[in-house]
Amino acid sequence: MTASQNVRLSPPSGDLPTDAEQEIELSTLWEGIRRRLPWIVLSTALVSPAIYFWSKSQPDVYESSSSLVTAGTNGIPGAGESLIRASTLPEGTLQEALQGPVVMRDIIRRVAKTTALPQAVRQEISADLQKELQERELRTIELSSRLDLSANGIYTVTAKGPSAAAATVLADAAAQSLLNWDRGRALSSLKRAERSLRAQLAEVDRQLATDDLDEVDRQTLIAARANTQRNLAQTSIQTEGVAGSLELVAPAVEPLRPVAPRPTRNAVLAGLLTLLLGTGLAALRTVTDRTVRGEDDLLQLGFPVLGNIPRLRQRDIVMSGIVRAARAAGLYEAVGFLRVNLLSQLSERRGQRIMITSTAPGEGKSSLTATLADGLASSGQRVLVIDADLRRGTQQEVWDKYDRDQHWVQLTGEGGVRTFQDALRQPEHVQVMEAEANVHVLPAGPGLHDSLALLNRTDLSALLSRWSAAYDLVLIDSPPLLAIADGLVLGKHVDGVLLIAEEGRTSVQMVRQAIRRAHGSSLPLLGFVLNKVSASSRDSYGYGYGYSPRKQGAQ
Repeated sequence: MTASQNVRLSPPSGDLPTDAEQEIELSTLWEGIRRRLPWIVLSTALVSPAIYFWSKSQPDVYESSSSLVTAGTNGIPGAGESLIRASTLPEGTLQEALQGPVVMRDIIRRVAKTTALPQAVRQEISADLQKELQERELRTIELSSRLDLSANGIYTVTAKGPSAAAATVLADAAAQSLLNWDRGRALSSLKRAERSLRAQLAEVDRQLATDDLDEVDRQTLIAARANTQRNLAQTSIQTEGVAGSLELVAPAVEPLRPVAPRPTRNAVLAGLLTLLLGTGLAALRTVTDRTVRGEDDLLQLGFPVLGNIPRLRQRDIVMSGIVRAARAAGLYEAVGFLRVNLLSQLSERRGQRIMITSTAPGEGKSSLTATLADGLASSGQRVLVIDADLRRGTQQEVWDKYDRDQHWVQLTGEGGVRTFQDALRQPEHVQVMEAEANVHVLPAGPGLHDSLALLNRTDLSALLSRWSAAYDLVLIDSPPLLAIADGLVLGKHVDGVLLIAEEGRTSVQMVRQAIRRAHGSSLPLLGFVLNKVSASSRDSYGYGYGYSPRKQGAQ
């Protein structure tokens, strides 16, 4: 049995778990909120003062109220009653009247004629009321009611103004206009009755003016005429005493202090709203997040997690290179765990080949390859790094930044080529770069578009076996499995495959798809490496003994 057969693992039986089957634990939810908590607090700290000072800059608004009550009703009889009241208003009628042109124009006229307010204030209020009338949306004047089942009760007219006097004048004007409108309803009924009686009187006079009436009919018409005249006189008297169904209970009183703005209250409410909204959004992002958040997400896919590599600061990588940055950040424990777990999956045979790949570019597979090679070399093992990413090779750039003094040694033959793509064409004479003690690197060479054709027409198994004879371990930096098919071709000629996943970026679905492709091509998948682990997640792993966590950036 070969080594690759010894280490090849298969996913558990049945379908891989779906996203819907992954439960969001409370600890995971809290971790997602806690990770975004600084931004939530910062947003709250910015919004609250902004709302406070914005509220302070707003003009004062005063509010005054006037109350009306329903006063009972009488019908309109033929005669004998001196007081006539309008019928009770159905619910909602007074609100419609207040928004209508009759009442609103009367309010505007009253405000314009008052001498209790400066002309500029009167003009401002009149313009606002005219605009609200045209828009059919009252904001300056509001009407509320407390009515019983018979539509009897109290109406409250509330008005807002730029000063206490303006609010009071406007509330009284609105109440008086509503009273006049209500009285006009009863008056219009009497006017109709008066017009009807006058029409009847004119008809009687016309009939009396004819010559063919007998004495009985004439006396009857004279009696009807006298009765109509009495009713007409009574109606004229009742017109003077007509009343609406509403009466003024309490006129408006000038308020002592403005009702708005309230900067402190507004700032507190805005801060609480921002805090709740930010927390809700953070929880929603966590619940809907389908990226790899930790070991548990990967373990559910049926393969072990062989290592958790912390995130390094981008500044350190730019200044020192990935290898030196990893050393300076104290990743020895993390890489050491990965090295031990990796070697435990392999046999003791020398020259075993490990392909390191990812689901997509940018997840740190090339950096991890270099860091792992450095860790293996520090334990006394000879390592050959082959950059097999023929389209976007980066290993030479990684090691050049670490040490620009290149020293080339012979891999096969004498002299020869110094890139992987050239070595595939001329495998007899190949040189490799001595990156550091016990680490040799075969760079990929310039970008090659038709890389798959070159890999397919070469006996990779024989070449890799020949090149790996002098090394304890060969690390092959492969293209991402979901990007191009090169990794599927290379993976058939190695002893094990490591799949890199970036915490918080790599999609679980993408990892699942990569596993399907690897399984379909019978690749010897050893397990996962969780890369760029954040400081908060790192605290829960056991390899952290012996170094204090730093604030990390992007790797």
